[in-house]
Formats: sequence, C-alpha cells, structure tokens
Amino acid sequence: MAKIKRKMLNELVSHLGAREISLIVGPRQAGKTTVMMELKDYLDKKGEKTLFLNLDYEVDNIFFNSQNELIRKLDLELGKKKSFVFIDEIQRKENAGLFLKGLYDLGLPYKFIVSGSGSLDLKEKIHESLAGRKRIFELSTVSFEEFVDFKTEYKYSNRLNEFLGLEKERSLALLNEYLNFGGYPRVILESELTEKTKIINEIFRSYVEKDIAYFLGVNRADAFSLLIRILASQAGQIIKYSKLAEESGISAATLKNYLWYAEKTFSIKLILPYFKNKHKEITKAPSAYFYDLGMRNFSLGLFGNLLRPEQMGFVFQNFVANELQEKNANTSKNINFWRTLDRAEVDFVLNDSELVLPIEVKYSKLKNPEMTRSLRNFISEYAPSEAWVINLSLESEIKIGDTTVKFIPYYKI
Repeated sequence: MAKIKRKMLNELVSHLGAREISLIVGPRQAGKTTVMMELKDYLDKKGEKTLFLNLDYEVDNIFFNSQNELIRKLDLELGKKKSFVFIDEIQRKENAGLFLKGLYDLGLPYKFIVSGSGSLDLKEKIHESLAGRKRIFELSTVSFEEFVDFKTEYKYSNRLNEFLGLEKERSLALLNEYLNFGGYPRVILESELTEKTKIINEIFRSYVEKDIAYFLGVNRADAFSLLIRILASQAGQIIKYSKLAEESGISAATLKNYLWYAEKTFSIKLILPYFKNKHKEITKAPSAYFYDLGMRNFSLGLFGNLLRPEQMGFVFQNFVANELQEKNANTSKNINFWRTLDRAEVDFVLNDSELVLPIEVKYSKLKNPEMTRSLRNFISEYAPSEAWVINLSLESEIKIGDTTVKFIPYYKI
C-alpha cells in the first residue's frame, strides 16, 4: 500500500543527534506509530542499534514495572552502547514523566524517542517532569500539503504551489475532498465511502470510549460526545458558556472542564479574542475549531456529504485556522479573532509584539477585490500595514489608506 509521507520525519531525523528525549504527541491514530517505525527503519538501514517497545503490548509492558527492569532489558538487547530506544503509547505508564526523567538523568547511552496519544499525562505531568529534557513534536492528522503531495503521487513535491495554481479545477476537487473527509491517514488511504465512514466512526468511538471515558468516567462520556457535536455545529462561533452548558445538559463549571479535556486531547483548539478596547470589543469568550475536519463533519452526520456553500464555508474557515496554526507553530505569533459588541467581526488576527494582521476568509471564487465592512472597520481602528482576504482563486491587492489588502488563494497561505 502507498505511504503518506509526513514532514515530521525529517524533523525527527534532525533531532536524533540531540540528547533530549524526542517526545511525539498528537491525536489518537494520527500516524505517530507509523512515523516512529519509519524512523526506526531509517536507523536500521544505517546500521544503528534500535529497540521498539509498545506499552499497548503486554509482552513489552512488563518491562516498565520499574526503571531497573527496563534498563536490564535495554542492556540485554542493546548492550551499553549508543543506541536508539523507541517507546510507543507512553500514556499507559503511570507517572510517565517521572519515569522518563529518572531514565534521562542516569546518563544512559540511549537516545529515547517516545510517543503517546493526547492525554493529561502527556500534556501536563510529562511537561513538568521533563523540563529541559525533551523536545515536543506535535503530529496532527495529515495536513492539506501532505494530502495533495500524496494524491499527486509526489510528482510535484517542492512545487505544490505551482501545481495548485495551474490545475485549478483539480486543485479545487482535492480541497473539497479534504474539507469533506479530513486528514486521518486511514481515512485518506481508503477509497470507498462506506469504509471511510466505518473508519472515522471507529476513531470517534475509540476517542470517546477510551480516552475520554478514562478521564471522565463512562457515565459522562455521552455528555462529552454531545458537547463535541454541538461545538461542531458552531465551529468558529463565539462560545456562550451558559447557553452551551444548557444545550449539553451540564453545569457551566463542568462545561469549562470538558472544553479543557477536549483541547488537551487534541480534539478542538480554542481561539481567544483580540482586543485593545474592552468597552467596545469582546475580550474573553473563545471560539472553537477542530483539529481534524473529518471528525468535525462526522460529529454532524456530514462526513463526505458537505453540499451547500454555507456548509463548505464553515469548514473552509476551520481549514484556514488549521493552516495558520501549522504555519506559525514555532513562532511567537498568536492567532485570535476580532468581534465588537456591535457585531463587527474579522475571522482571524495574526499578531505578536510587532505585527497585527487581520485575515478574512471567503469560500468563494472572487472575481474582483471585495471586502466586508467589518474588515474596513478593523483597518480604520488599527491601521495595520497589511490585511488578507483568503479565498478560492483571486490573487490581487488594493490599498485602503496605508493598509495593503492582499487577496490570497488558499494554497498560498
């Protein structure tokens, strides 16, 4: 079967020489084990000594009862020589952060590459225990760039923008496929709709029944599942806590707790408002976007079945949110949205101490440069040097006062 090449593999290869633990986190079934196996294969072909342990397997799990027991296993398999140790599904180990810290601090000759699904152990305790001892690699589901590269059989690697700009109809078909089905590797690799649906159903159930039920207790998993479905229907809209709590059948305090769990397990990401004037602008209520578009659509019964332009518009906005997050992941830039109390709104504001960049999203083949009154209001209020209107086709720019408004096709984000 054809393989989807993940950009993270090169980043992990570059980190092999560092003593720090390479810690791979991300959603369940996003492809972490596959990336680790490919990295192991790369090292094996170079003649390096490697060992792969998976805590999901009882035959491996028994060596994690104590650090001494694991060290004896490593000595037996690898000797006391420079080697590479892969540990998959580390969230199965209680106090995993302290366990790994102890191994690291012993100064063993082994480089550890560790992965685990989004869990509180990984997101919280491990971060604290491994301060200064790890680098985090966050593997989300397959990005649009990786998806197009795979779908075009890697003919246009490093030239994808040229392909997407030239083959406009084919590019739009690929975009719509991605907007419908999302980026879970198993979903992409399956060609039949019925099988794709079975796979996303299994991933969703596994997430709710294993990860969430583990943290919240089985009885509350249904309420969490309902919350996810409601959030999916409101993706990109401001979260009104009291109303959302009422619709979900839970208290406001429980709602905030559930949203925290949803974010820590890589289901949603919360985006906060951008504001300078708290008397005119919304300052606290966040909006939610989904890590994976297929999961969002499945929650609404729209998986592979987005038809109406407004349906595509909502998910396209989520797509742009994910692209902005990916492109700015290792920078100091924040991604926010802007809303005023009299309902002017801009989809995203990319900003740091020096930059303020308002971004409007339109799922439309614009023929001429058009912009909303809300974007004009933002430009009037903040006078940014640039503003973007991300759309399906138009590449152009106009001046509004001292602001250059750039109309950018989605593939050039």
